[in-house]
Amino acid sequence: MGSRKCGSCLSSLLIPLALWSIIVNILLYFPNGQASYASSNKLTNYVWYFEGICFSGIMMLVVAAVLLVLENDNNYKCCQSENCSKKYMTLLSMIFSALGIAFSGYCLVISALGLLQGPYCRTLDGWEYAFEGTAGRFLTDSREWIQCLEPAHVVEWNIILFSILIALSGLQVIVCLIRVVIQLSKTLCGTYSVIIQPGII
Repeated sequence: MGSRKCGSCLSSLLIPLALWSIIVNILLYFPNGQASYASSNKLTNYVWYFEGICFSGIMMLVVAAVLLVLENDNNYKCCQSENCSKKYMTLLSMIFSALGIAFSGYCLVISALGLLQGPYCRTLDGWEYAFEGTAGRFLTDSREWIQCLEPAHVVEWNIILFSILIALSGLQVIVCLIRVVIQLSKTLCGTYSVIIQPGII
């Protein structure tokens, strides 16, 4: 019962993390609060991977909803034996937790790449990725940020929002990993075996 409550709390935690991921990703489309750069396709290419909106957002909301349903006691009725039903629920819970790790891990990787690449901005040489060849060194040297003339404060905008996405998706990975550990402990430590015995169904 305690592990089930813990699992439900962890699944519930995924919901606000997913909602914040959607919000933060949307903000990336409006540097300096302006929509003109998105309409003219003058944004860093990594925002078009929809890492926060789709993968760490909508898909994680689906994962959280499924996990919450699986934690419900009323769902242990998929076959004749309650123990058999729990086996299936545990297996499904591990599968969806693993999917959660994949979705949030995708967002984590894409956000990290977007952070290291730097923004697409207008410099003295025109529109370009001003920091693409710096291997992320510009992140610790704010004197280089003045190379980006437009959009205003786009470097700070990208650094803050991509960093938040990394943190949110990182927390989602941790939550889903903990859920996998909880489910594995149920099967390996004797709560119930996930191996279905012949003749149970």
